[in-house]
Amino acid sequence: MSAIGADTIVHTGLMVDSTLGSSNRLHDTNVIGTLNLLAAAGAPGSTVRKLVVKSSGLVYGATSRDPYAFTESMTRSGPPRTSVERSLLDAEALVWDFAQDSPGVDVTLLRFANVLGADLNTPLSRNLSRSVCPSLFGYDPLLQFIEQGDVVRALVHATLRAEAGTFNVGGAGRLPLSEVASICGTRIVPLPPWQVGMYAGPLGRLGVFDLPPEVVPLLRYGRGMDTKRFADTGF
Repeated sequence: MSAIGADTIVHTGLMVDSTLGSSNRLHDTNVIGTLNLLAAAGAPGSTVRKLVVKSSGLVYGATSRDPYAFTESMTRSGPPRTSVERSLLDAEALVWDFAQDSPGVDVTLLRFANVLGADLNTPLSRNLSRSVCPSLFGYDPLLQFIEQGDVVRALVHATLRAEAGTFNVGGAGRLPLSEVASICGTRIVPLPPWQVGMYAGPLGRLGVFDLPPEVVPLLRYGRGMDTKRFADTGF
């Protein structure tokens, strides 16, 4: 980094969608990629003084034991069960190891809620854009979103104004999946809530629904994050 004189890094390369690659690719991108970036940022003579990292609320997981809304100081209720969650947790651990070893660098980590936008193609956006949207029978989870333009604004705000630390970023409210589907003009189709892995893969390969492992718990339990701390920075 000293060669180009960079004083700020905004790391937006973490993968949060397991449909984009294998578990090996997730690990290589999220963990090895972050490790290499931090090695360059912390090398002798580095001019870096600010690091902003775009992470995801996926690190909190989704279980029946979760609080209504996670604060930044809370940890997930159980061990990670998916490769994307494991890789994100490992990447975040590397970031905070770097922060401890580099007191001269301000490190800001943003954990975003589910992102929606006209230019995005994610499992959730694909399901909500179809004429029918999957749910799990007997469950109507509360979901939290953020619009893609607000993601960019949050990254700019974190770079220019926010202090160091971890921040949850998302809409202030949560909506039931059924209401989200209604807003998007799609109809909910309840699927059996047991042994979801048996049919999730085939349905995904056929292009009927998108049910990667990290989305299934969300359709069962939902996820909420308290965003007050980031709002208090002026966002």
